Amino acid sequence: MKQTEYNPLDEQLSNHCREILRLLGEDPTREGLRQTPLRVAKAMQALTRGYDQDPEQVLRDALFKENYNQMVIVKDIDFFSLCEHHLLPFYGKVHVAYIPKGQITGLSKVARVVDIFSHRLQVQERMTQQIVDCIQRTLEPMGVMVVIEAEHMCMQMRGVEKQHSVTTTSAFSGAFNQAKTREEFMNLIRKNT
Repeated sequence: MKQTEYNPLDEQLSNHCREILRLLGEDPTREGLRQTPLRVAKAMQALTRGYDQDPEQVLRDALFKENYNQMVIVKDIDFFSLCEHHLLPFYGKVHVAYIPKGQITGLSKVARVVDIFSHRLQVQERMTQQIVDCIQRTLEPMGVMVVIEAEHMCMQMRGVEKQHSVTTTSAFSGAFNQAKTREEFMNLIRKNT
């Protein structure tokens, strides 16, 4: 049997989860639920690991001088996050574009920035803006644009219970303030690959 390192947060979160189960009328000692509090504790830590990561440092670790000044797009980045209002998942695709001004970053680093912000308790609107702000501050490009398309389980499982509804948010800076530049980006992310 694999020995795991003691983590005091596992114990604290497990205790709270056990109490939630009790309050819901369950018996946390029954066979099917005995390990649930620890599993939930570990899952919550994994789903919120973005708090311990610095997205700007991720970008800085892969900066390259490059005399390229056209749009760079990383599209269809899958993400999963937890809505801070109900702690239910929302998930979908993120599309990111930036126009370099003397430096670029590794393409995978753009996806890592999305990953870091999505692994925090979130609302889609804030996450969209955080990605733009992070890339703008760190790379200092001519502009950044982010579009997020997501399905929210808080709308599908509770409340209005509307299946297949998609929420789209966008945020932009710099050169993307021009409608023509935004339109070019939107056309490029809509093309089938």
